[in-house]
Amino acid sequence: MNHPQVIDVLVVGAGPSGSAVAIDLVRRGLAVRIVDRSPHAFDGSRAKGVQPRSLEVLEDLGALDDVLAGGSVYPRLGIHAGPLAVPWKMFPHKEATPDVPYPNTWLIPQFRTDRALHTRLGALGCDIEFGRELTELTQDENTVVATVAGASGTEEIVARYVVGADGGSSAVRKQLGVAFVGTTDESDRMLIVDASVSGLARNRWHMWPARGGRFIGACPLPGSDMFQWMIRLTPDEEPPAKKEDILRRIHDHTHNRRIQLHDIRWTSVFRPNIRLAERYRRGRVFLAGDAAHVHTPAGAQGLNTGLQDGYNLGWKLCQVLAGADAALLDSYEAERQPIAAGVLGLSTDKWDGLATLAPSSMKRGKDEQQLALTYYGGPLAPADGMRTGTLRVGDRTPDAGLLGADGVEARLFDVLRGPDFTAVAYGRDAARALEKLTWPTAGAQLKRLTVGPTAAGFTFSDPKNTLRRAYGLTGDTLLLIRPDGHLGHIATSDFLTTTQTAARLMTP
Repeated sequence: MNHPQVIDVLVVGAGPSGSAVAIDLVRRGLAVRIVDRSPHAFDGSRAKGVQPRSLEVLEDLGALDDVLAGGSVYPRLGIHAGPLAVPWKMFPHKEATPDVPYPNTWLIPQFRTDRALHTRLGALGCDIEFGRELTELTQDENTVVATVAGASGTEEIVARYVVGADGGSSAVRKQLGVAFVGTTDESDRMLIVDASVSGLARNRWHMWPARGGRFIGACPLPGSDMFQWMIRLTPDEEPPAKKEDILRRIHDHTHNRRIQLHDIRWTSVFRPNIRLAERYRRGRVFLAGDAAHVHTPAGAQGLNTGLQDGYNLGWKLCQVLAGADAALLDSYEAERQPIAAGVLGLSTDKWDGLATLAPSSMKRGKDEQQLALTYYGGPLAPADGMRTGTLRVGDRTPDAGLLGADGVEARLFDVLRGPDFTAVAYGRDAARALEKLTWPTAGAQLKRLTVGPTAAGFTFSDPKNTLRRAYGLTGDTLLLIRPDGHLGHIATSDFLTTTQTAARLMTP
């Protein structure tokens, strides 16, 4: 075994969480490797709902166009009761607004989401190393040594930090000895089948309820003739494995013999796993995604929570590597673990309600969309800070429509895009303070935007008051926006001093 040059970060696991953090790190110029024990990219539908907040994250990471091309909005439910199919709108369709550009949950099989992220990662010059399994992990105060086994032998990878995003059975978590607290219900199982289907309309997510909470569901997967079948099994039922046995099970339950399965692409038996890692960090090693929290599939929360884990962690690792106080990394667990705990409760309630097809379990709204998730009250967002009429420090930053000094319309999100911090000064006093704000030359840089009632003397104007309304601005305000699109500071007075103080917590 050899000892190669020390890299900045090793990412273990190439699912959505690991891919997202790797993209964020690579675009910041860090030396990154990403390994995955699977021989190839995941090819099943599994997590198939991408929430509005995650669409915003994917846009910033440069993978959104591919995700939108591979999916669609959700169809209505079709709840079958005998010969009738009752339509039910699970996801209320919303129109885009200046502050929420992607208001609807997006239906896309996970293998297409993974492909979009992997394509983006490859475009940045980082290739995923499949068929590489972590077997040992040791660390000291400066580096982590990961022993990785593959077809070509065993290698030691030395990195300054490691991110374990390697799923619910995480080898990284086990190497760290971190407890995975929660339950697994072995009596409640669901067979998931991706199959090409004929004899079933593709304009509905079909549900066939039955007594005792048993049901079969079939959701059409965009861009294909496939459906994701969800077959809830009885406690003592042996999951059917052959195509003819699966089809017989579907016919017996649905009483619809027009349904035919032509090609089965992927199957899995799901058990409700509801677990949360006791710690998200041990030394120089971090957990993200399913390695840190596993959920029921109800409400489409797991993939989205994991994606945003990586988005939260990436900029912090970069800042500390550039010289920021290492205490910044403690804020990762402090901000993300409470989010996962809340999501666990939400998805569990939705799952329990599916047994009776309770209307509340089938409705989806703002809680699932993750637009209201906040880090308010955490170590980087003190509860005693200033606020606007609608926002507190730690909240998601809304989008807005602005007008440049050249008369060209611009989205605020387009201006924010990239790995930097952004300061938005609204009004002349805030703009003067922003001119005097000093910023370190190392680490993420600062974009400076000034906004006024007209473009004269400002970078942008807000002629339709979309910024003013979405941000609840009533007077001069200086906003510091973190690289992950959350408010790092709000100053409605004493602009320069308070903003400089807040910035010191996050910069070299």
